[in-house]
Amino acid sequence: MFDQRPDNRLPNRSGLGYKPQHYSAIMDSPTSVGWFEVHAENYMGQGGRPLAQLRALSERFPMSVHGVGLSIGGEGPLDKEHLARLKHLCDWLNPASFSEHLAWSSHDSAFLNDLLPLPYNSATLTRVAAHINEVQDTLGRQMLLENPSSYLAFDASDMSETDFLRALSTRTGCGLLLDVNNVFVSATNLGYSPQGYIDDYPLANVHEIHLGGHDEDEDDAGRPLLIDSHGNEVADPVWALLDYTLERAGPRPLLIEWDNDVPEWNVLAAEAARAEAALQKATA
Repeated sequence: MFDQRPDNRLPNRSGLGYKPQHYSAIMDSPTSVGWFEVHAENYMGQGGRPLAQLRALSERFPMSVHGVGLSIGGEGPLDKEHLARLKHLCDWLNPASFSEHLAWSSHDSAFLNDLLPLPYNSATLTRVAAHINEVQDTLGRQMLLENPSSYLAFDASDMSETDFLRALSTRTGCGLLLDVNNVFVSATNLGYSPQGYIDDYPLANVHEIHLGGHDEDEDDAGRPLLIDSHGNEVADPVWALLDYTLERAGPRPLLIEWDNDVPEWNVLAAEAARAEAALQKATA
């Protein structure tokens, strides 16, 4: 049975994605950041400086492991070797949280460097639920599943994304990771209300919230097209959507993602401080 103990959770504080170039700044001075996240695939090697730094970081902060390569939504079976490496990392680090994406990124022996969407119907639900159960049984811990950023919708879908995530959580016992920026990106691209999405989301199952930056573009018809880039500050409308979410869900562990064009530590710390203020406002 996987671990769902409430004492094995992240704190309801703001967190940051850890980047090795910030290691000295983090360790040499006190920080108001409550926890850190690492991408699993960056720490599947054997020893060396990355794992030594990660061990030292984990002795001072709660840690979250965020996977990007399991291809939970893929049609084929999960990669057993990848899953074994993931288990080794989680057993060694014992993170407070492990999460993955509702997406697919592999087909047969080909691996695509992207997180691709999938149709929401009963066949997909059965397949993804089986994959989630396999991951949780192998790791011996609960997995959180993140909503994707979408740029198209499938004609084959016969349920909403929120209903699909609700059904997955009910079937498997997995938790949910609500990425508020992804909600805003998808709602803009597909033409629905981000507030309406939050209203319909199973917020009681959310154990973690993410925020990140996006890029603005236009499609061929001149309509707004947002790209989930994680390469700049969180946009003001996304902060507003976060406030709307926290008013309904209450405080949750809240991560700032910034994975491309990573700035200096003080810029990241300022984003984390703004997230911490939003949590304090929700608590009050």
